[in-house]
Amino acid sequence: MKRNFFLLSILNILTPALLLAQNPKVDIQEYEFHLKLNDNNDVIEGKTLIDFKYTEGADVLELDFAAEENGKGMQVDSILQNGKSLDFKHSEEKLNISTTAEDEVTIYYHGIPEDGLIISENKYGDRTFFGDNWPNRAHLWLPLIDHPSDKAKVSFHVTAPSKYQVVATGTLQEVTNIDDDNSLYVYASPLELPTKVMVIGVAEFAVQHLGEIAKIPLSSWVYPENKEAGFYDYAQAEEILNYFTEKIAPFPFTKLANVQSTTRYGGMENAGNIFYFENSVDGKRSSEFLLAHEIAHQWFGDSASEIDWSHLWLSEGFATYFTDLYAEHKYGKSKLDEKLQEERRQVIGFSQTTKTAVIDSSRTDLMELLNPNSYQKGAWVLHMLRRKVGDENFWKAIQHYYQNYKFSNANSADLQTEFEAASGEDLDQFFKQWTTQYGQPKIKYDHKFEDGKWKVTIQQLQKNHFEFPLEFELRFYDQTSKIIELDITKKKETFEVELQEEPVSISLDPNTNLLFEMVR
Repeated sequence: MKRNFFLLSILNILTPALLLAQNPKVDIQEYEFHLKLNDNNDVIEGKTLIDFKYTEGADVLELDFAAEENGKGMQVDSILQNGKSLDFKHSEEKLNISTTAEDEVTIYYHGIPEDGLIISENKYGDRTFFGDNWPNRAHLWLPLIDHPSDKAKVSFHVTAPSKYQVVATGTLQEVTNIDDDNSLYVYASPLELPTKVMVIGVAEFAVQHLGEIAKIPLSSWVYPENKEAGFYDYAQAEEILNYFTEKIAPFPFTKLANVQSTTRYGGMENAGNIFYFENSVDGKRSSEFLLAHEIAHQWFGDSASEIDWSHLWLSEGFATYFTDLYAEHKYGKSKLDEKLQEERRQVIGFSQTTKTAVIDSSRTDLMELLNPNSYQKGAWVLHMLRRKVGDENFWKAIQHYYQNYKFSNANSADLQTEFEAASGEDLDQFFKQWTTQYGQPKIKYDHKFEDGKWKVTIQQLQKNHFEFPLEFELRFYDQTSKIIELDITKKKETFEVELQEEPVSISLDPNTNLLFEMVR
């Protein structure tokens, strides 16, 4: 996901996303969502079939589902199981269904979504409907378990006015003209997904099918008014998809549709159909790195998902760094360094006001996790891991991590295990200091040259202890240079390096390998 900071700040005030816990007694196997949309009002009619199992003895199927309040929200009309009505209680954020049986339940409901399904007009004044579930806003329009750890198969059966095209999670199974005014679209995914990336998009689209790229059908869905610009901009996905497929693994889903949309975020990585903000289309291909970020999410966040919100960096940090890697691949190391240096500035700025670690379980408003710790610092953790274990072991660990957790869930310890296995190194100190501690090293150094030796004293001024390699580039009068790497293990220590002559200039971290602050 890429954030739209101005819009996000406004919407956070209006609709904070509060923490919803997974229901440990229930494992959802499959959702079948039937939705009817219309142009007369914003009421949606829904029918949801849920296949589930109890993980332990229970007599209540508890789901997340926002009840109607002040004219917005969902009203449950009835719930059936094996043709019989079930008792239920629906209030606030929860729907509790009384049943001991594990047979499929069918929930009939209607209402005006307060959020989650955004019904609005695009910038051309045309009506649109876009699912916008992250982080746990799916329950504002769908009955489900709104937590990334409970993955399930899904299908969408969407009836809408025939002037619209429908894109949704999964593969298109059916298009049927219901009557003179309405059409039915059916999409289905046999793969288990988190609810945060199960969506529909309904609008008047121009659609370009780019063929199969890396064996995956690739398409662009844009508003007709900016069709030429949109097709040109979104065609960049071909090169991006090829790169990630080669470096990580085959694309995890059955299609990739890049969709111009009218939603909350700059980009949202919905599985197999990514939604981008309206002005991502400009005919100048200025959203190349936005596309790369969201396409990287298809592997990390959608397929291999964080087990809980506190490990969000396994999604956002990955997408940020893999965008950096794509930039390095296409434009060279100077572009990688440029992006990392900007990301370092963002991390340092954030740390000056917020004293939290990358793994952060303190948040109750999940929107607060959309911060530089999850994105930019997460990217830096991966970059420093890459430098620590080397490129070969880095890619080996990444590929094994993905293979072991695709269509499943992982936490940060799982990633550590994969990197230790690939590299043969003990990375406990590395992961502890960079993911569970606040901040980063604040470095001050003093140096002098005498008797053929360069003496440098390194001080760490931050509260927490860090261990890291630190590079200095020494430049000499004859315009030659030398890079010295020092292994920093203490809060203050002095090193001596034999040199033929005194350096005329010194630069710290010349290769952009360390997340740190320089203190003069």
